[in-house]
Amino acid sequence: MDVDAFVAAHNAEWRRLEQLVNRGTRRLSGAEIDELVELYQRAATHLSVVRSSSPEPALVGRLSSLVARGRATVTGAHAPMWRDAARFLTVSFPATVYRVRWWWLGSAVICNLISVVIAIWVARNPEVQSSLLSPSEIKQLVDHDFANYYTEHAAGAFAFQVWVNNVWVSAQALIFGILLGVPTILVLWGNQLNLGVSAGLMFAHGKGAIFFGLILPHGLLELTAVYLASAAGLRLGWTVIDPGPRRRSQALAEEGRAAMSIALGLIGVLAISGAIEGFVTGHVPVTWLRIAIGILAETAFLTYVIVFGRRAVRDGETGDAEIVPDMAPVAA
Repeated sequence: MDVDAFVAAHNAEWRRLEQLVNRGTRRLSGAEIDELVELYQRAATHLSVVRSSSPEPALVGRLSSLVARGRATVTGAHAPMWRDAARFLTVSFPATVYRVRWWWLGSAVICNLISVVIAIWVARNPEVQSSLLSPSEIKQLVDHDFANYYTEHAAGAFAFQVWVNNVWVSAQALIFGILLGVPTILVLWGNQLNLGVSAGLMFAHGKGAIFFGLILPHGLLELTAVYLASAAGLRLGWTVIDPGPRRRSQALAEEGRAAMSIALGLIGVLAISGAIEGFVTGHVPVTWLRIAIGILAETAFLTYVIVFGRRAVRDGETGDAEIVPDMAPVAA
């Protein structure tokens, strides 16, 4: 990191924070108190960035002192909850997602290639199909069960069930990534195997259009979320192996806190994909309209991540927890 450029970019904010701290909260207006809390939070993030990227002693000392004074000043003058929520949605979550974009893209490409290979293998080999299910079971699946799965339960209950299941799968892929990423790879393999086998059986019996017509509406956003959780888990596992210039405990703590931002954000993303699966996939009769809804949801999410995430990362945000670094939890 270019320390001089970083100081030049944020020095005005630090000076303004120092001015507000020197005045004390009793002499500040409501708007100035909000500004104080916001600048304090930014300074805490800046300190975390400097410590992890370029531990310049003089700069670390200056920011540590400023952050400590800011913490003492904002006691009893916390930002409203809505402001924290807004910051999470516009800064912390998209910044964390944007930082893992290459892990995310790599997971998506590799996983989809695996499913395509499995689907082709199953579709072109009747002996493989017969080893999976009996002819009557395959006929029942491709003619009835695959489509009926989306309509056999009430839409609301089905959407909730799907949401809970997807949150659980994503949580496993993310949290257990710390075990060198092995459990994450196993979760991905199971997910892609099921997808590939289903696609292969449907295409082998001339039901490919039905498969895509029912998978794409919710599957685009749902699989994107699963790949994102897996990317965060794999990155966490890689941090165990190669923490970079940081101490391993520090690197794991920072990446773990950032991963929690992804976990929280994905709860909302998967709620949307679950709602689409429950209320759109099996209940909107027009295929092109179902798919268009899925593409719209996927495009909106990717645009949100790129626009807000790139901006936040450019401003020095990492997605790490918005707490003072010297009080942040670290790995043992």
